[in-house]
Amino acid sequence: MAIRIGIFGYGNLGKGVECAIKHNPDLELKAVFTRRNPEGVKILTEGAKVCAAEDAPKWKDEIDVMILCGGSATDLPVQTPKLAEYFNVVDSFDTHARIPEHFAAVDEAAKKSGHVGMISVGWDPGMFSLNRLYANCILPGGHDYTFWGKGVSQGHSDAIRRIDGVKDARQYTIPVESALEAVRSGKNPELTTREKHTRECFVVAEEGADLKKIEEEIVTMPNYFADYDTTVHFISEEELQRDHAGIPHGGFVIRTGSTGWNDENNHVIEYSLKLDSNPEFTSSVLAAYARAAYRMSKEGQTGCKTVFDVAPAYLSAQDGAELRKHML
Repeated sequence: MAIRIGIFGYGNLGKGVECAIKHNPDLELKAVFTRRNPEGVKILTEGAKVCAAEDAPKWKDEIDVMILCGGSATDLPVQTPKLAEYFNVVDSFDTHARIPEHFAAVDEAAKKSGHVGMISVGWDPGMFSLNRLYANCILPGGHDYTFWGKGVSQGHSDAIRRIDGVKDARQYTIPVESALEAVRSGKNPELTTREKHTRECFVVAEEGADLKKIEEEIVTMPNYFADYDTTVHFISEEELQRDHAGIPHGGFVIRTGSTGWNDENNHVIEYSLKLDSNPEFTSSVLAAYARAAYRMSKEGQTGCKTVFDVAPAYLSAQDGAELRKHML
């Protein structure tokens, strides 16, 4: 019997989750929940419903896992704990500095309701987090480096769009090439946040908006832009659609370390992603972890979980024998 999935929010991420479900035969989309007028939202999956967001609790017996596709700035801190009262939930909360408080809020709600709440699922946090952990365990005496981009950050773009006077925006995260090469060469440089990345923003402002005020709010935004060299470009809506319609991204997790009695042998572990579509890849990760959340719930587990708490076998539609035969 297929795992019944709900999608809460039908932007780029929600549409990506719908596509991911299509590629996973053991998952079934039951309903999409939107804050827009449901009658105006067209989905691709035959037989699935489009419902108002406030009606989600009515579906608590029809959905096994709700995948939340809102933004990390203001949506998920409220939505994930609230929906964990009714469902097993999975989100892609990606404000690294606020993960502990988000975990605590979801953990309280999920334990009280007897559900599993899986947070911060995606590629960073998510796949990159796992690779940082594995590499740290293997090379305990070493250095971690994470580089993102060049690509569009959905979370940072969403944070800009929440500013008064902003109509639309794209934010590109760009690695500093000299820093990346220094790490790969094994030099183990000490790098500040500002020395590793720059941020470039393309903003469509509302007519009559105060551009200087918008720029100041962007470059001073804590957790997003304040610690980086940030450039803001104001462009037309036509330019944004013409030149910045795609949502590519990617990045690198690198761990350097040494082994041997006298640390005589050096090693570099590198994990990289090159993504044509940031939201569609993130959605594919969410779908796999929805399977894990369902299985863990069936075992009687409750509370908030992260990718660190999920054994790899929970992610796969294959059983243990198939995994040992084909993957091990």
